[in-house]
Amino acid sequence: MSDPGREFALTLVDELARGGLRDACLAPGSRSTPLALAFAEHPRVRLHVHLDERAAAFFAVGAAKRSGRPVAVLCTSGTAAANFHPAVLEAHHGRAPLLVLTADRPPELRDTGANQTVDQLKLYGAAVRWFCEVGLPVGGGASGAYWRSLGARALAAAAGPPAGPVHLNVAFTEPLVPGEPGAAAPGRPGGAPWTASVTLPRPPGEAEVAELAARVWEAPRGLLVAGWGAPPAPAALDAFAAASGWPVLADPLSGARRGPHAVSTYDALLRVPGFAGAHRPDLVLRVGAAPTSKALTGWLDATVPQVLVDPDGAWPDPGRAAAVRLVVDPSALLAAVAKALGGSGGLKSEAGAQAAGGHAGPSGNPPVNRGSGGLMSEAGAPVDRRSAGGDPAWLDAWARAERLARQALDRLVDGWDEPFEGRVARDLVAALPDGATLVVGSSMPVRDVDAFARPRDGLAFVANRGVSGIDGFVATALGVAAVAGGPVAALCGDLTFLHDATSVLGAGRRPQAVVFVVCDNDGGGIFSFLPQAGLPADRFEELFGTPHGLDLAGLAAVAGLDAQRVTTAGELVPALDKALAAGRSSVLLVPGERPRNAARHREALDAVAAALRG
Repeated sequence: MSDPGREFALTLVDELARGGLRDACLAPGSRSTPLALAFAEHPRVRLHVHLDERAAAFFAVGAAKRSGRPVAVLCTSGTAAANFHPAVLEAHHGRAPLLVLTADRPPELRDTGANQTVDQLKLYGAAVRWFCEVGLPVGGGASGAYWRSLGARALAAAAGPPAGPVHLNVAFTEPLVPGEPGAAAPGRPGGAPWTASVTLPRPPGEAEVAELAARVWEAPRGLLVAGWGAPPAPAALDAFAAASGWPVLADPLSGARRGPHAVSTYDALLRVPGFAGAHRPDLVLRVGAAPTSKALTGWLDATVPQVLVDPDGAWPDPGRAAAVRLVVDPSALLAAVAKALGGSGGLKSEAGAQAAGGHAGPSGNPPVNRGSGGLMSEAGAPVDRRSAGGDPAWLDAWARAERLARQALDRLVDGWDEPFEGRVARDLVAALPDGATLVVGSSMPVRDVDAFARPRDGLAFVANRGVSGIDGFVATALGVAAVAGGPVAALCGDLTFLHDATSVLGAGRRPQAVVFVVCDNDGGGIFSFLPQAGLPADRFEELFGTPHGLDLAGLAAVAGLDAQRVTTAGELVPALDKALAAGRSSVLLVPGERPRNAARHREALDAVAAALRG
């Protein structure tokens, strides 16, 4: 007797593998048995089993973000599917290609009080790129073509652009365990996908390049600001920076904090009113999401002309400040504008006007978007002819400020014996070997990496900044390690670590290692920097500081993980090197006090301000 559920599961998984799926995660359950067996049996799919659905989903998010490939996550019906929701939201806002497979009861059991049955149709609302109620598998006829086409479309939708989650809700009837081996429906010859879907990055048009180059030419006091989500190729970034003569203010998560034009201390610099007021730019080219730094995002208000570049058509402009939005490949755009600026020995207004079909706008007049993604300006004065490379005094001023601020920060924190959290972030970024990945937690760790880390090459960053939650951080890091192919460290706070304790308990059984660096200040450290810190001490501690009083080394021991306390600043790098060399997951606990940490941050900002005053 044929088993349509078995045939469907084998067919779908085979089609996903043909389309490039290499990793799948699941939490155990009965209703998902056909797909669980199909994933486990397929030779080209690695299956990662988790006890907790939330952990499984965030593991998949981490693997998807680091690899850039769709990763599947499977669960049974009922609340199991609801536990995927936080990871689905992160994948949606963080542009991670996630394939969500939820098993379900057949239609006749729904809304009848049947055990473990909830309404799973469009369970995740608008937070998916595509939803499909697959229907009860029925063998024969055109079913094979439908199932294979379904798999191909799901992968294409997850890959984007923009990348994100896809939800397939799959009903199965009993028996769920196959009585015979079964076989997948026939696919394309040679193991080819049923439908190969290719989406190429949108290159900039000639008019866009000429118009933006004209605006850059008019704005020698400009800035390139890079956020996460749209990393420009290093060669394109370097070429643009050299041709424009602009400083580069790059969030570390962007991968663009590198090269001779990089400014790493902008968060501290822009908190000095005199510096911030004297260094307002003529134009800002923004690539990717908004930066982590609150000082930078607040400084870039709508009075500063800004061009926003995003390859996926997103609208990452929470301050509503962008005057122009370009949906193009940022690497291609930067390289083309650099060529236009430097390749002709000087951009002439006539050439820009001919390419754009009009005249280049004068400095201070932002172009207007005509709806096609192209830059078109209002008619205006000719572009001034300047030598390539912008205003040397502008770049020198930022370089001098960077040097003074960096020296002040490093001199100050190097003089403290205790492992100050800003120094932990700085030293961790600097000490990891080339080819490593650093997974950065939300709240204070990502802010400390942004504020204190020096520019460097050779290090990949992953963070759940789509919705900036602390959910599933440990699982995310373990998912990153499963696909990274190099050393992985993860920096987080104690509450973040505890929030994903079920993943901690399973970390020792994962073959790929993560070194967790946990800043343990017994509570929520970020609230000491927020207005809530002004509340009465007892109310603040009860509602926001939330001290847990738990022994994180004891938790690590229960999980079978080595744990070491780093009690002085100088111990961190040797402990990190030793942990990486051991090749198994471990925990470095960095104790601290929340009020003292906040005070040290204020001292660091004061040191930068004093250095700028001379």
